[in-house]
Amino acid sequence: MENFRLTVFRAVAGQASFRKASEFLHLSQPAVSQHIHALEEELGCRLFDRSGTRTSLTPAGRLLLKYAERSVRVLDEARAALSKLDGEVSGELRLGASTTVAQYILPRMLGVFLKDNLKVTLSVVSGNTEEIVALLLRDSVMLGMIEGPPRNKEVYVEKFLDDRMVLIAPASHEWSGMGSVPLNALADVPLLLREQGSGSRHVVEQALKKAGLSPNKLQIRMALDSTEAIVSGVEAGLGLGFVSQWAIGKAVRLGTVVPVRVEGFEIHRDLTLIRRLGPAPEGVAAAFQRFALAQNPVPSSERKAHFRR
Repeated sequence: MENFRLTVFRAVAGQASFRKASEFLHLSQPAVSQHIHALEEELGCRLFDRSGTRTSLTPAGRLLLKYAERSVRVLDEARAALSKLDGEVSGELRLGASTTVAQYILPRMLGVFLKDNLKVTLSVVSGNTEEIVALLLRDSVMLGMIEGPPRNKEVYVEKFLDDRMVLIAPASHEWSGMGSVPLNALADVPLLLREQGSGSRHVVEQALKKAGLSPNKLQIRMALDSTEAIVSGVEAGLGLGFVSQWAIGKAVRLGTVVPVRVEGFEIHRDLTLIRRLGPAPEGVAAAFQRFALAQNPVPSSERKAHFRR
């Protein structure tokens, strides 16, 4: 129902990049540029400053974004109201998910949810925890699913899954045959960690501090932007890494990585569903919220997770 040029505008504003917006919208980059150029011609003002390496909003762009975000909220309310007329859930569901959730958990959840809600259309954008919180606060997504604390007072948080961070090593590593290793030994091996701003990175560093090992003593060989990159790096022998238990099933079955137990040290965390503070979601967002909060499957490296309908 929304003018597609505004959809493209919100995507470029949210991603701060024409390239990332084109990937998010599944359009070519020239097509995205053409839509923005046409919108600027129609309004008679520049909306983006394209100088330098980063795309940023002009004052006119920031003003338009406020109205574009307001319009999409009104349209969401209209869809929710219309869906109540026939009792079926319908409309667009815009989700944001941090990378571990997006790669290893959300696809199966959505498979079950969409099978029971055929009139729902879906868009998903992934990023680290900070990026998903920012998208939520700009109303670019209706709900977020993240791995770390949002650290923002404008966000309402509810747990939807348990998770445990696991230390993994290459199958050829000397630790692979050991029952466990002492915590201080982590300072003697190269580690692969997520980038700053990642919920996983924050949880690991906080757990190490609480256990008495300062993150400053670690040999951080690389900071990587996804769990999959860490698993691949460990498989290649670049170092050891902490990843979600949900992410290692295939690699463990193939024998390319092995979990390593650290004596007296475990990292448990909650995977959480977030929304903006204020009125509870309605319509399709409310339906997915109810569905997500009803889930709590037990991950296993030997069997697939099952989600309740």
